[in-house]
Parts: sequence; C-alpha cells; structure tokens
Amino acid sequence: MDDRTVDKIFAGQLDTLPPVSSKVCRIFTSSTFTDMLMERNTLMAEVYPRLKEFCREKHGLEFQVVDMRWGVRDEATDDHMTTELCMREIDNCQRLSMGPNFVFFGGQKYGYRPIPTVILGSELLMLREALINMGVDTILIDTWYKRDSNAVPFVYILQPISSILVNFNNKRVPKLQAQDQATWWDTLSKMQKLLRKAAQACYNTHKMDKEAMHNYFMSVTEREVINGILSVKNTKNHTLALVRYINNINLQNLRRAANFIDIVNRQIDGEAMKLLSDLRDVRLPARIEASNYHRYTVEWIGREGLAKETHGEYLQEFCTHFYKGMTKLIDRAMRKEDSSAQGQIITEILQHLHACKNSVQVFYGREEEVKKVEDYIKGPSVNPLLLHGAGGCGKTSLLAKCAASSFEWLSHAKPILVIRFVGTSPESTALTPLLTSICHQISYNYMLPFEDIPDDLVPLTAHLKELLNCATTQMPLLIYLDSVDQVTGATDANRMSWIPTRLPPNVKIVVSCVSEDNDPELSKDYTLLRRMIDNIDNFLEVRALGEDLAMDIIKKWMCTAKRDLNNYQWRVVSNAISRCSLPIFVKLVFAEICRWKSYSKPQDTYLASNVMDSIMMLFSKVEVKHGRLLVFHALAYITASKNGLSESELEDLISLDDKVLDDVYQYHMPPVRRIPPLLWTRIRNDLPNYLSDCEADGVSVLNWYHRQFKEAAIKRYFTNQNMAQYFYSMIADYFLGTWGGGIPKPFKYTEIQRHRFNLKSKEGLADRKVPAQPLVYYNKDGKVSRYNLRKFGELPYHLIRARRFEDLYKHVLFNYQWLHAKLSSCPLQAVLSDFEDAIAHIDDRDQIRELMLVADALRLGGAILSQYPDMLAPQLIGRLLPEMETNPNVKSLLLQCDAEGIDHCGLLPTYHCSHTPGGPLKYSLEGHQFAVFGFRLTNDLRYIVSVSNKFITWDLSTSDLTREVIPGIEGIMQDLVLSPDNKYSIAHTNNSQTVLLNMLTSEFFLLENPMPGETVIGSLLSDSCAVIHGERSWVLYTLRGEIKERVSSPVDKPILFMDFKGPQDYSIICWSGDFDDKNLLIHTVVEGNAFENLDFHRYSKDEVMNNSDKKKIFLIISVMTWTTCRTYLYCCVQEHGQDVCAFTKGESSWMLDRIIAPNDEKLLMLHLTHDQKHLIGTFMLGFKVWEVESGKGWTLRLPHGIRNISTQLLKSNSCVLSKGYKYAVAGVRKNLYVWELETQELLKVLDAHFGRIMDMVALTVGNWNSVITSSLDRTVKVWNINNIFEQVHVIDRHELQVDDISLAVTLPLAVTVTRNCVGIWNLKLGKLVSKLADSPLGAIVTHAKITNNSRYIVSTESGNVLFWMVRAEAVVFKAEQKNVQQLMLLDDDTKCVTVSKISEGTGEPSCYLVTRSIPDGAKVYEFDYPIRVFKSIAVTADGLFLVIPSIDGMKDALLIYHAKTGTLVHKMPLKYPSFKDFHMVVPLPNKPTQVALIDQDKGNIVDIRTKKFVRSIAKWGGKVSKDGRYGLYAPARGGLELLELRHGTSVRTLIPRVAEGVFSVICLFTRTDEYVLYYHGGRKTIRVFRLTDGKMIANYRVQAELTAIAASEDGRTIVLGTVDGCLSSLTIADPTRNGIKEYLADLPSRNPQDLQDYEALNCKEISRTNLAPSGSKEKVRDGMSRDVPCHKYKEEEAKQNMTFKRAVNMVMLTNRLQGDSSSFFGMKKAQS
Repeated sequence: MDDRTVDKIFAGQLDTLPPVSSKVCRIFTSSTFTDMLMERNTLMAEVYPRLKEFCREKHGLEFQVVDMRWGVRDEATDDHMTTELCMREIDNCQRLSMGPNFVFFGGQKYGYRPIPTVILGSELLMLREALINMGVDTILIDTWYKRDSNAVPFVYILQPISSILVNFNNKRVPKLQAQDQATWWDTLSKMQKLLRKAAQACYNTHKMDKEAMHNYFMSVTEREVINGILSVKNTKNHTLALVRYINNINLQNLRRAANFIDIVNRQIDGEAMKLLSDLRDVRLPARIEASNYHRYTVEWIGREGLAKETHGEYLQEFCTHFYKGMTKLIDRAMRKEDSSAQGQIITEILQHLHACKNSVQVFYGREEEVKKVEDYIKGPSVNPLLLHGAGGCGKTSLLAKCAASSFEWLSHAKPILVIRFVGTSPESTALTPLLTSICHQISYNYMLPFEDIPDDLVPLTAHLKELLNCATTQMPLLIYLDSVDQVTGATDANRMSWIPTRLPPNVKIVVSCVSEDNDPELSKDYTLLRRMIDNIDNFLEVRALGEDLAMDIIKKWMCTAKRDLNNYQWRVVSNAISRCSLPIFVKLVFAEICRWKSYSKPQDTYLASNVMDSIMMLFSKVEVKHGRLLVFHALAYITASKNGLSESELEDLISLDDKVLDDVYQYHMPPVRRIPPLLWTRIRNDLPNYLSDCEADGVSVLNWYHRQFKEAAIKRYFTNQNMAQYFYSMIADYFLGTWGGGIPKPFKYTEIQRHRFNLKSKEGLADRKVPAQPLVYYNKDGKVSRYNLRKFGELPYHLIRARRFEDLYKHVLFNYQWLHAKLSSCPLQAVLSDFEDAIAHIDDRDQIRELMLVADALRLGGAILSQYPDMLAPQLIGRLLPEMETNPNVKSLLLQCDAEGIDHCGLLPTYHCSHTPGGPLKYSLEGHQFAVFGFRLTNDLRYIVSVSNKFITWDLSTSDLTREVIPGIEGIMQDLVLSPDNKYSIAHTNNSQTVLLNMLTSEFFLLENPMPGETVIGSLLSDSCAVIHGERSWVLYTLRGEIKERVSSPVDKPILFMDFKGPQDYSIICWSGDFDDKNLLIHTVVEGNAFENLDFHRYSKDEVMNNSDKKKIFLIISVMTWTTCRTYLYCCVQEHGQDVCAFTKGESSWMLDRIIAPNDEKLLMLHLTHDQKHLIGTFMLGFKVWEVESGKGWTLRLPHGIRNISTQLLKSNSCVLSKGYKYAVAGVRKNLYVWELETQELLKVLDAHFGRIMDMVALTVGNWNSVITSSLDRTVKVWNINNIFEQVHVIDRHELQVDDISLAVTLPLAVTVTRNCVGIWNLKLGKLVSKLADSPLGAIVTHAKITNNSRYIVSTESGNVLFWMVRAEAVVFKAEQKNVQQLMLLDDDTKCVTVSKISEGTGEPSCYLVTRSIPDGAKVYEFDYPIRVFKSIAVTADGLFLVIPSIDGMKDALLIYHAKTGTLVHKMPLKYPSFKDFHMVVPLPNKPTQVALIDQDKGNIVDIRTKKFVRSIAKWGGKVSKDGRYGLYAPARGGLELLELRHGTSVRTLIPRVAEGVFSVICLFTRTDEYVLYYHGGRKTIRVFRLTDGKMIANYRVQAELTAIAASEDGRTIVLGTVDGCLSSLTIADPTRNGIKEYLADLPSRNPQDLQDYEALNCKEISRTNLAPSGSKEKVRDGMSRDVPCHKYKEEEAKQNMTFKRAVNMVMLTNRLQGDSSSFFGMKKAQS
C-alpha cells in the first residue's frame, strides 16, 4: 500500500478504497462430489484441526473451511441454489481470507454439469426457437422453466424439484421418494441434452458466442476453478492445487469406477474427459504458481481402487503437502500484514469507511435532516450534534450520508474525517480501543507521535480532548460516531463523559444514540447527553420515513436491484408501509419482496405490519427452507451467547449438538461427525445484514445487528426455560473444553440409521474436531502468547444460567488458574462481575457468603491486583486464611494458591497479614499519592469524588476507579464542593489555586488567586456559577472559568466561610480572627436587597423575635449548622450559652424558633445528619446527639485519654448515625468508635487507618448502611456497619512505623523497633506477643537486638541502654548512654557494643564506644574517638577486630581495635587512588583482614593488617554474599546488577537500567545466598531473584511503604516492617525448591484446627501489651542509674516464672507445628 493511499485512508476519503484485511483464514475447497472423497475426509479428520490450532496460536486467526461437497442434503438440490452459493462463497473467501482462499483437489472426473438455474428471457426464447426449428418438442423446457417478469429484464427460472415432483424430499415414504428422484435425474438428463443441442445450434449460427454456449456444458467444478484461480490476478499468495492421477482404473466395476471418472451409458464420457483435460492439464498449470501445484500418481488397488488401508503413504504425503502449503501461504500473508500500530489502525479505519460507503449507496431522501447537519458542520456551534431516535429509525444511514457529504460541504478545505460505527469492528466495540484508534487517526493527520497516546482510559480521554486543538481552518476535523450508547468497557461514571462537550474552533462532532419515550432504561445515555449538551438546537430527532418516502426508497432500491412487482404485489407493499415506515421495517419488506416472483401465489406474498411480526415471519421462512431444528438451534446459540459467536464456534457448537446432527444425518452416516459448513452458509445467506460481524474478546463474532432481532429470537426460541438452560449448558461445555482437543463425545444412532446401515450397537463415539479451550496459549519458548479471552467472557455467564454451580466453583470462581489468567488479561471488574452475576442467581446463603468472601478479598486488593495480577495468591492467602477452616471452597482455593500460585509469585504470607473481608471493612479505595483532605458523595449516592493533588471518582457499588483527573497543580486540594446538579466540582489548594472541574467531561479550569493581597480560603458552586472567596471579598466565575464579577464583603470582620446559592442569595459567616474570641457573626442576603448593616454585639430574645423588618440580620454565635434548604439554622448563641437554638429563615430575618435542648458542654462543632432529623455536637470528651423534633438527647463519651480537638474553627472530629439510628460511629485519630445510641454504651473500637481520619460521611440509603472515611494515610475506606460486630480477624500491629527488625536464630521470634516500644513477635502466628518499654509514657526507642539464643534483648530507649530478659519481659540491666547511634552484638551475642555521638566544648564531634557483657551489663571496655561525621563501625568477619571510621588530624583514617579487649591495634590512614568520602564500612566475609569502604561510585578494599589498599570495585554498593563472591549494584534511579567481586565485573543484569525516578532502594542477599531481594520505594515492590539463574521468582507489592526488612537464618523467610506498624513474614516459595509445597502445607496458618487449639490455650495470656516497669535501682559511683545485676535479677526471674512457662508452651507448640522442636529442648537442657 503506497503512501498516498495511506494518507487518503487516514484522511477518511471514501473514493477508491482498498480491501480490508481480516482476522480470518477462510478457504474454499473445490472438487467433484465423489472422486476426492477419501482425501477430503482425511483432511477433515486430521489436518483441519491442526490448521485451526496453528492459526489460532501463532497468528490469532480463525481458520474456516468451506467444503460445499460435504454433507449436501437433497434439500440443497431441490432449489438448485448450490452452484450460486458456491460462487458466492468463493467471493466471500477471496474478500475475507488472510492468505489462502481457494484450494483445488483435481482428479479424473469432470463432475456434475447442472443446467442453469436462471436463464435470461431473450436467451431462453432463442434456445426454444432453435429447438422448434429442429423439430424438437419443448414441453420439458416449458414445464420446468417459468417466466419471472419481476426481474428486469425478465428471466426464466428453473422451478424447485419438489414443486413438480412432490415426493422428491419425502424421506418418510422411501419408495415414492425413489420414484420421484429417478424421474428427476432422467428429466435433468433430457433437459441437459436439449439445452446443449440448442446452444450448439445457436453457436453454429453465430447467435451465441463460445463462452455463452460453454455455459451449458460446464461443470460446477470448472466454474469454481475459473472463479477461484483462472480469473484471479495473484495466485501465488492465495491458491493451492493438488491433482491426483489414478493408473489402471478398473472399468469392470463401473459403479465404483464412476466415482473417479465420468461415465455415460456405461462408457467413459469423452466430452467430459476433453473438457477436464483442457482445464486440468492446460489452463490450470499455466495460471497457478508452480510451488503451489502438487501432482500425484497412484495405482488402482483391489475392488475399492482407493482406500486408506492401501494408500496410506500417498495420503500422508498429500496431507503433508496440504498442511505445509497452507501454513506457508498463511505465514507469508501475515509477514506482509502490517502489524504495527499504523497497520492495525489502517485496517480499522478501512472497515468503517467501507461500511459508510456501502450505507450511502442505498441512501435516499431525508433532505431536511441532511441540511440541518450541513448547517451544523458549516456553522459556529461549539457543542456536538446528537442524532437520536427509536431503534431502527435510520440514524446510522443518515450519519453515514452526512459523513460522506462532508468533503463536498467543506470543499474549500481539506477536512479530516473520522468515522466509527460503534460495535461493528474489533476496535470499535470497547471504549479504550475505540478512543485509541481515534487518537491514532488524528495524530497521523497532524503529524504527532503515536507514542504519546496513553494506554489507560482516564488519561486517554484527556489526550483525545487535547488532540482536538490541532484542527486548523485548512484542515478541519470532523468526527462521526454512530451508536455511542452501544460502547462497552465504560463504567457508568465515564459512560458518556469521554465525549467532548465543548469543541475548539474547526472541530465538529456528530454522534447518534437511541431514544425511546416509553423506555427510560434504553434511553438513559440519551438522557445523560441531554444533561451534558445544554444547547437544545444540537439535538436532531430522526423519525420514521413516512409512507411516501418509504415507498420511494423501496422503488429506488428495487430499481437498483433490477426487480419489479406486479400491481397486486405493489398494493400489498403499500398497505404494509402505511402501518410502519421505520427504515428497519422497510429493509425487511425490501428483502422479502425481492424474493417474490411474478408468478408467486397471493398466499406467498404476505407482509407483516410491524417489525416484530416481520422478523418472526422471516425466521419462519428460513426454518421451513432449511429445517426447523437446525435453524432453531443455530440462532438460539447466537442469541444465548453473551457477546456473540464466531462462525467457527457456531459450527463447533452445532457439531456437538446431537439433536441437530441426528436430524441432519438421520438418513446418512457422515465420515466426520460434524455439521457440514454448507448448511450454516445457506442459513446466513437468507439472513442478509441481520447478523453483523463485530468484536468480542478480540475475536470477530456474529451477533444480531439490531436489538429487535435479538428480542424476537428470545421470544421465539427461549419460551421454555429448560430449553434455554440446554443451550447455556452446551455453550458452557464447549468453552470448558469438555469435548475439545480430541476427546470423543458419545452419541446414539437414530433408528433409521441403525435400520438403513445394519448397525448392531445403539451408541457410538466420535471426535467432533473442536479445539481445546486452555486458559492461556503459550509459544514454543513456554511464554504466554495470549489469553483465551473468549473463554473468560462466555464460560461464567453460561455456567450460571445453566445452573451448573459445582462446575462454576471448580473451574471458575474458586479456581486459582482461572482467576489469575483472567486478572492478567481483563480489568478487575470483569472478574468481580462474574461473582456478582453468580450471587444474583444463587439461593444458598453459605455459598453466597463464600463467593462474597473471595469477591471482597479481590476488591480489597484491587489497587494492587490491577497492577500486579501475579500478586493474586499472596493477596488471597493474606486475607482469607482465617476463613479457611469453615469454608470448603475457600480452603480449596487457598490450597491451590499455595500449590500453583508460587509459579507466579514466590513470596507467600506465612500467616494472615491483610484485612479479611466479611468484617466491617468493605472497600479500601487506593489511588491517591497524598493525603485525602476531602471527599463528597454524588446526589445519587453512586459515586465518591475525592481530592488530594488530583480528583478521583470511585464507583461505590464496585469500588472501581472510574475517573482520574490530574490538574497538574503543586498544592494539595481541600474543601471539595459539588454543584447541586453534580455537573461540576471545585476545590482550592493550600497555595491559593482553585480547580473547577466538569464532572461529566473531565474538562477542568485552573484558576489562579483572583484577589490580590488575600488568600483563597473557600470555593463554592451553584448550578450556574462558581465563587472563590478570601477574608474580605469574593469573585464570581462562569462555569467556563471566566470572571463575572468581583464583590467586596459588606462586613468589616474577616470571612470564615460562605454559603452560596446564587449571586443574590448567600450567607457569610465572619469571625474576628482572634483565637480568644470564638463568637461568629452570620450575614445573610435574601433576594439581593441591600439594607444598611446593623452593628451590634448582642440581641435579647425579644429583640431577635421582633426584628421582622430587616432582610439582613447578624447573630453572634459560637457553633452553627443549617438544613440543606437553608430554612433552619441551628447554633449556640451568646444569649443562651451552650444551649442549641433553632432559628428559622423568615421573609426578612433569622428568627429564633426554639431551644432544641439544654447543653452543658462547650461544643467544638455542630452538624446535621443527612436526613436532617438529628443534630450531632462534638465536645472535647465525646459527642452529643439530639433529635431535632423532640429535643431528646444522648451523650457519647470517648474512652479515658482520648479527646476531640478542633482542627480549625467549627471543624473537629465527626460522628454519624447508622441506618435506623441504632449506632453512632465517630472517627477520632486513627480509630472508629461505635456506640449503641439508646444505651450510650461504647461497643467497639476499630483500628481504621494508620493516619489521622480527615473526613467521614454516613451512607444509609437503600441497602447501604455504611460509613466512609478518608485519612492522611492516602486512602478512602468504606465500612459496612451491618458487619460491625461480625468476627474481625485482628492483625496485630504497632501504632507507629516499624523502624528496625532483629530476628532470633533458635526460635521463630522477631524483635521490632518503633519509636515508643520494642515489640516481640511470634513469626509463625503473626502475633505481637509483647510490647516492651521501660518508660510507658514518652518512651523513645531507637535500637533493639535479640540474642541468637533468644534469651535477651538489648535496646536503647530515652538515653538509656536496656537489657531485657525475654522470658520474664523484664529489664535486668539499665545504664544511661545518650544519643546512641549504633548498637551491635559481639562474641556469640555475649557482649553488646553501643556507640554514641558526643560533642566536646569546642564543638568538634566525637564518639563514645562502650562494650558491655550480657546479661549483667558489666563494662568490658570503653573509649572515645574523633569523627568528622558519624559512620557506622564494623566487625571483621572473624569477629576479632573493630574497624572504626575516624580522623587523624584533618585526614580520614581507620582505627583498628581488638574486639575482645578494646585495645587499639593501630591507625590506618586512608590513601588510595580516586579516594572519595565513603559512607559505609563492609567487612569481607571470606577475607577476615579486609574491609571495603563504600563511596558513591565504588567499593574500595583495604587490608587492615598490612594497611594497604587492595583494589577498587566499580559500582559496588556494599551488599555482599555470605561467601564473599558476589556484590550488588543498585542505583537509586533504577536497575540491579550482580557483581563478581574478585574481578569487579558485572556477571548478570537482574533489572535493566530503566529510569524510574530517584527513590529509596533496598537490596540484600538472603542469609543462604540463594536469592537477591530488591525493594523499590517508588513501586513499593520487593523483587526476588534466584541467584543461580537470575530469574525473578517474585514481584511482591507491599501494602504500605517498607521501613525495615530482615531475612531469616535458614533462607526460607523474609520479614517486613512497614510504615503502618505491621510486621509481615513472607515465605520464599521457590517452585524449583524441593519440599516447598510440603513446607507451606505444614505452616500453622494452613492447619487452622491446631492453630485454634493453641490460641484457646495461650493467646489470651501471652498476646498482651506488657509495658514492664524496670526493677529497683540503686545509685553507683559514676552517678548512672543501673539495675543491681545479681540478686535483683534472680528475684525478677522467680517472680516471672509463670510467664516463662507460658512462653515455653508457646514456643514448644510453635516448634511442634513447624515439625521441629529439638532445637528448643536442646537449648532448655543446656540452660538447666
């Protein structure tokens, strides 16, 4: 395709369009009926299935075979249409097929030579005259050929056989059928002779040319070869011929020989042989490519001559040549196919341009509507134009006509035409590919790179709107989109918002959608567009054609089709059109009357009076013609499908349907038990244009083009529920692959078959040659090539409707491989919709609960799973482990996760570590990168709109992120407001920028501070304008972001906030700004009337009540709120102290109505519930709730030590009421507090967020009984109050982030450091056993280590060094040492080293190091050393020396101390090439005398014994394997390399250097050197690489930012500490590691019964917070406070003996569950 053609296609020009490439390989196989039967049957059985698999797996093509010789029934012969159908199918194959389209199987038989079905009238009269002149009787011709004057010019039509020989198809009376069939074949022979004789005579007299004469002598096969090969330009790439010659055919057995050679009157037909020889041996070889021509010679053997048993070698060669020839042509075609983005979009554009051109060719009338569209295109409108009307009213045709006329309308310019008929092509059905293709087309025309086009829907929508600005006067942009309501893949929030509603200059958009007054659901998209497009002139209703125009159109169509009707038939048409003139009805009428002949009987020329009856009549005629059962089942399968069926799928389904096959083959025995392709081809041929090719799941499928056809099919075929389930079940079996991939399906022979073929068995077994249905297709390298999207889309739908729930659970909803594959290829909502669909159809409550558990687990993990589908197993395990024992389906799923999930992610949670569904938490909505300071619910309570540095909209019913708008501002938005009609939202930032967002289109306006000298403190919206206000003024804006008016405040006090309904109806709340003055002043304007301000400080009650002549009035109050309609104001006024008063809005003033209730508490905030029936006041120690009508009140107090505070004036912590006012829920700090309102009792405290709760709203409408919270932790969470008291599987965690982790060696214990305590964790159970802090109030912990024997913990806290005894949870030693920078253990953990940073009087920094023995704390040695900046010290690999970074004068040096004695061995000045300041000292594990000094570029190895520089290792970051062989290079900008330290070379790139931004990076080796761990702060993922081959076995997304990580000694586990205070233990589940599945199966968390037994015995006693006080102390000489080391220690040990026993029980059981208790018992024995 040349560049000029490509440019024209992208510009949307409709002239000289090239053909469209497709995703189908469709071949027509041509041969005679009998001579190549063996070869065709062998191909059908053995080769076609292989080619189907080849095309599907290698190229994603559908392979289809059209074999018109196979399975032809007598009915096909009856109407003489077979030849015409063959020619039509050859044309379809040439038009549609990718690569080969025609294959000729030639033998020695010329084949069936039919007489013409239709003969031109003048030609038949000429032939008849010739026969009469020769004295031949023409009665036979006159009987069988009837004149049809409805054809223009008139023709003679060969009559159906059964119309004259009525028993021709009567299989029930075989004798009569045989008689009529014999009569027909005799009659046919006579007519052949007559017509050939006449044609020859006409040719001899020069009345007919040779080609016309040959038409009466030609066989069907020759006609096929002419159309398929001889008349084709390019045979090299599209055709194949395999020709076979048989030597020594035995003519003694004429009956058998007649299958392979033409026989006439028991003699070889010489005429046929001559014709065949010319075709096969002369014309065919001369035309076809030599490489595509294969010739075979075989011998006639035995009585049969040819058979599989005697000619197996030939058949093998034949099949091999055919397979290789086909694959070669397919590969060649696919190589030529432009698979680039440009090539794919060319294919897409061409499909729509062809559709437009075809539609325009049959368009007539509608001049008035076309003129309106022309005026719009030429006019100044800046909004899209919407064509709307009832289904079938002609919107598509009108839109196509207008699109085609656009070039004429704008002839002065070069317009760019973008046209899409939604749902008619693979790339126009779903929203994302539709917008992508439009962006591609626009980008090409305006020379913009394709790479800038985003992949995700939200930025893609914004990008499209940006591209519109590229249009120019010389190149205007016209976009025509038909049936936008049919687009899929758009959530309700984005359903129409992707359509730009305000267009830049030189851009016009025309869209169409359905609208029907009596069907609001069908018209909902039209209704939404009416809201989006305000201009009523931009809506054009397309109505029915009207009787006159409809008749004119039909007559023009008939003229084009060269057809006419007689007067009676025209009256029938006119009567029908008078009742309905919808274009779809007109098309149905036209299709029907085209079949009418002039000799048709009146009873055969009936027309229905409406669309539904017309469709029913069409179905009925097709059923009569092709067999009711076949048509019924074929159309029922299409109707039952969720998204349509491909032709291959439909043929496969019918081939699996024994009811149909028994009907089709009741008198035959097929060679392969499949439906003959011809049968479906004939049916589809009689349903022209009513079945469309559209896209579903990446495949071209058949579906009903008009909604009315589907409705009619449902009404006709699905009246019986059992029958509907039959079709659903059959489709489910197909996509399950039950009978695919060579699995034979049993069937029963019909009684007729058993009788006719003498069958003894009642049952048979046959491979139906349908494909297997794997979830994933892999290439030769074992990598995923593509997913089976068809299976994902169809299987759940049909299993549910077939009520096959066990199969649904086993293969879909509780199947790990299914869930993983679908998550990897489809959006999360596609997976969740399967669960939702199942729940809607299931009655069993236990099963529904299990389904909801898994679905909610997926929702809770949605933010992670959407990006990391390989995290499915960790997410399910981490959330559902507590539900494992009581839910068998969940248990099965989790066992699959352990067994199969490790292939996708080799890190699995050791225990329950994430929120479990089924409890209070319904959704956790994650997507913000900064704190969520505000959110609002839309009026329909369907969506949450939230703000941080961007706007995010979530669908409340699905938890989907439906819209994301990033305005590109620097600050964080707050005070989000939605307009009353929810069309707009507004929020301002902390740096006085304001963003005004159109909620329907995602268009936003960034408004800079319009008030010089003031700060923006608020922004508001009405339906008509926006307001931005500061303390002294406000500015009115249009909803397009244009300034309308500036207004100065009439009050001299600063504005605190405003309430705004319109420019003439608002209130301002003012405050002096003095924090000691909490009184507020309300200034209300009504109807815009300006009165003098009243300046006063307080009103008495009487004055307020009598002030009725003012429109504006001031009230001095401290807290306030008002009703939604602003008719009531509730506040605490100065006159009435803390009592809550109600004021009503009179005609001219606020008037005191009543005092709601007495109140003693000073309120921080006051607000109304959503239903306006309750007032809730916040005070320091809790909340007050009042019933507005009765004044009844309740006091809800917070626990001791918890208080409410004011975040700003009038704002504090919120409290909301549940549905039915049963519970009150408040968000204070990070927690949710739940009270029973009536009893005022605090019932529950929920650990809700790990950041302060910022906003809180109740959702108590319909089925919802929920609370929504947003937090500083960047999440929005939805809580289900109905589940508030359901079992919550608590996840232990600290209140503050985990700063460090230390792991014990002998026991599964971990010690964590948080700012306020040291935590002790059981790593097998995930339990926080104890929290240790010497000072319960105000402890500051910086370091902690646990000894290898797990007996002691050394920590630094609040300027002290502490030794804790683990079993007693008590301090056994304490010493003051401030500013500790480093803590480490020495000598098998019998000593500890602490290093403090100190400053001398001169200000020069130095460090103090002290080594103490454990547990008595005796000082072993201590010393000071000078530093420039602190750097951690190191211990050599043999533990003998301390290596301390220091200075010697002004130069850097290393101090080498003896680790046991503290003796200074020597100083080592640092001098080596390219010396740079280093930040780390790393001892080399394999070289005890060598350490590495790590700077920003390299690692520098020095020998501390010889004081010499050894070498530098470029890029090394300091991490080293245990054997010292390998290091790691992990720059902050991304990438990870494995370094070989001996030579300093990179031996493997684990992560390529891809710029990912500068983020924190953590990398390390596991303790066994088997794996490398890599954490990336930007991605928040831990990647695990196997060291032996560099393969990544896990990419684990952590739930919160990682703050600490440690690896276990055995290399099986890593432990993570995160910013939310959680500690997670992850098992490294390498699938190649022996015994890993058994190890996982033996974990305590996978054995719930053992776990429950343990928890029942110990957890209540052990899992408690023990902030143990230190023991008694005495003063010593150095003035430091320290514990008495000996007798106090023994007393404490005795006191804590019981606690020790409990700890022993815990450890013993843990080890028993782990399968190894020897280590502990050995330790215990040694201790004793």
